[in-house]
Amino acid sequence: MDVMGDKVTLFDSGRFAQTGDPVEIVDGARDETGAAADEVAELARRRLAAEAGDAEAMSVLGAMLLRRGDLDGAEPHLRAATAAGDRAAANNLGVLLQQRGYPDEAAGWWRIAAVAGSAPAAHALGRHHRERGDEPAAEYWLRQSAEQGHVLGAYALADLLEHRADADAERWMRVAAEHGHREAAYRLARTLDRRAAEAAADADAAEPRTEAEQWYRQAAARGHRRAALHLGAILEGRGELKEAGRWYLTSAKDGEPRAACALGFLLRDAGDTESAAVWWLRAAQDGDGNAANALGALHAERGETQTAERWYRAAMDAGDVNGAYNLALLCAEQGRTSQAEQWYRRAAYAGHREAANALAVLLLQGGDTAGAEPWFSKAAEAGSVDAAFNLGILYAGRDMTAEALRWYERAAAAGHTEAALQVGMARLRAGDEQEAERHLRCAAGGGSAEAAYRLATVLDARRPPAPAHELGESAVHEKTECEEWYERAATQGHRRAQVRVGMLAAARGDVVEAARWYRTAAEAGSRNGAFNLGLLLAREGSEPEAVVWWTRAADAGHGRAALRLALVHARRGELSEGQRWADRAAALGPREVAQRASRLRDALREELSA
Repeated sequence: MDVMGDKVTLFDSGRFAQTGDPVEIVDGARDETGAAADEVAELARRRLAAEAGDAEAMSVLGAMLLRRGDLDGAEPHLRAATAAGDRAAANNLGVLLQQRGYPDEAAGWWRIAAVAGSAPAAHALGRHHRERGDEPAAEYWLRQSAEQGHVLGAYALADLLEHRADADAERWMRVAAEHGHREAAYRLARTLDRRAAEAAADADAAEPRTEAEQWYRQAAARGHRRAALHLGAILEGRGELKEAGRWYLTSAKDGEPRAACALGFLLRDAGDTESAAVWWLRAAQDGDGNAANALGALHAERGETQTAERWYRAAMDAGDVNGAYNLALLCAEQGRTSQAEQWYRRAAYAGHREAANALAVLLLQGGDTAGAEPWFSKAAEAGSVDAAFNLGILYAGRDMTAEALRWYERAAAAGHTEAALQVGMARLRAGDEQEAERHLRCAAGGGSAEAAYRLATVLDARRPPAPAHELGESAVHEKTECEEWYERAATQGHRRAQVRVGMLAAARGDVVEAARWYRTAAEAGSRNGAFNLGLLLAREGSEPEAVVWWTRAADAGHGRAALRLALVHARRGELSEGQRWADRAAALGPREVAQRASRLRDALREELSA
């Protein structure tokens, strides 16, 4: 940020035309559209008039020579015109003396011109006082300049007031922006943008954001590269990617590395990785760490790990802590654990919260629980949701239930699905069903199959018994919410949910659907699914296939399945095999199964010994 505003030279831009001040051209931008011959002719004409004693000609001639850098030629003409009372000449003489290194003498002439009503001289004098730390004098003269309509004076006054956090700063910044000062337009846009961000929750937050965009657009149209960058970001944020890309390109071509980096991401998202890499390279070479990281990730995806590492190191050199974190991830993927720890540690010490969490995980995996805990805490306190969840796991492993729940709740409040599940289960154990349901819904909505199943069981327990139907009356089944959650969990591969969906289907007589879900669960390793599938097949007359599934269930430790096998073999007269399965059922239980199996086993033993 240019604290003092534009320099006071002959090449300043944005000066307002002053009535009765036709030769005061110091703060005006003069387009060099005339031919060289015309300029020489004008110089000659002004020189003749000056030699004839024309004060205005002396002033203009001095200004022309000053612009050309001929200080020795300009000074006598400006002094002569000043002596004749020409205020523009006094102002330009001050500029000349400042360039020669005599700022105090320059200030004297600026004062003479400013008292005579020269707005550019008042602006120059105000800047002079501010550079020397005399802010009251600076404000006085800058205000004089600004109130006369001098755009640079308005901008410099706004800058001074903004430095002092004066509420009037915005008004003068707006005045300068409205008269074409591009830096003022940019800074006004930044002020409005910050205000909109602070008021993002308010209903009227869109209005200052819209106004900020207008000022960004005005500054960008005048060649302000940072304004073009911010305008591109606003447009990208609302999905207007084509126009955003144009402004990023404009800014990037003007040398803004952040715009080049952003343009690279736009191109990558559009599928043009090669063009993205070109702009990332340009930005990275200009010192943009984010672009260097993007190049590192691109080469890592291609398996070019050495090149990726080089760019991650370049990102670190540019001051981007993500470079160290990404380098650690790269080392970890390659099994270079000690180097990964080194880079995680470097990023963590620099304040990278996810690096702190990753470092803690690495230490925990190495058995250093004491070393892991403070890094988890540091990451969690810095806002890492994963670290908060990991702390919950750590404390739960130590049976520090209250402390674990506190961190689970913190992670859940930030949207961590598994943390919400843990909180929900803890609330269920505590008997707080309402709070449990709330957290289970959050976790289930976040994609947790276990949470969807647990929520379904909570809702299932509240369901009233299905009404009995009269004979001949058709029963119309409307799917309940608990069934929907069971099905969601089942679709996500939750085996107990799959068994439950099968049971619900069987209860309403849909044997095909029930068999499908039982088979899905059984093939995934569910012993209950295998047992229920066996029951269904046996009822449908497919006992041999039922035996296959009961055997699988019994081998997995299902007592009821073992008892069914014992009964089947006993009925077939295969007494030894029946006795073997009865023994297995008695050992597996549960109690009522064990009792029945024991009676069957004793009966088979008597039969065998008879």
